[in-house]
Amino acid sequence: MSKQKLVVAVSSRALFNLDDSHAIFQTQGKEAFCRYQVEHEEEVLDPGYGFSLVQKLLTINESCLDEPLVEIILVSQNSADTGLRIFNSIAHHGLNITRAAFTSGVSPYNYISAFGAHLFLSANSDDVAKALDAGFAAATILCGSSLTNPSSQLRIAFDGDSVIFSDESERIYQQQGLQVFAENERKAAKTPLPGGPFKDFLAALHHIQSQFDPQSSPIRTALVTARSAPAHERVVRTLRAWGIRIDEALFLGGMAKGPFLKAFGADIFFDDQKTHCESAAQHVAAAHVPHGIANQSVED
Repeated sequence: MSKQKLVVAVSSRALFNLDDSHAIFQTQGKEAFCRYQVEHEEEVLDPGYGFSLVQKLLTINESCLDEPLVEIILVSQNSADTGLRIFNSIAHHGLNITRAAFTSGVSPYNYISAFGAHLFLSANSDDVAKALDAGFAAATILCGSSLTNPSSQLRIAFDGDSVIFSDESERIYQQQGLQVFAENERKAAKTPLPGGPFKDFLAALHHIQSQFDPQSSPIRTALVTARSAPAHERVVRTLRAWGIRIDEALFLGGMAKGPFLKAFGADIFFDDQKTHCESAAQHVAAAHVPHGIANQSVED
């Protein structure tokens, strides 16, 4: 894989609406599920919550004169046999996806590294947790508004701590409170934050953006964080030290993120806290990043 290409691995349930067949799998078992998929393999699947993201990523390649800048890999716990319906739907929707891994019920996260993927987007939270533990950017796409951003520009929004950045500062906030957190960030304002699981994905997006004039970039990014002044300074200086551009930065000081994500026109929003994702999903597609201290209290 070219280091310059952005590679995104997406599961079949993140790409398409497979609620009907998944319900059969859960209630009637694997054999009934396989039968259902084969019997319905000529029926085209409707888009899932990750479809718009995938479609807009692939559209970026239409403006490339030589090598494509983006590749989408399908990774699925379906078998190759039941996966025919998925590839039929891919063809129907005109998605240029040619590489896939069908694992017949086994978690496909082991193939993320082999494919050189910068991001794994799935509807299976266990697979996502394994990918994050292995050091990859990964998120569970939970749900989203039925309204999609009509713009052809891909708009991606990120939370900061535990997503783009490590959860080092978030730990101080969770364990010692807002006042100690704010004082720590003020004192460490000129010390860059360590990178979080999505740093490399953000860097890959930045690389694509750098191939275009800023006014005509096919991607626009936003940081949407509960931080406020003076804790914003460390974030700004960290991104500057990394040499990564964020187009918009919203320091909300604890305000609900959903209305701001709607105003930004996000195609997807990544956050480490499930409650924030569920709130955001009233307005945009949201994906949970089960990383850092906010998720340890849930798991332990």
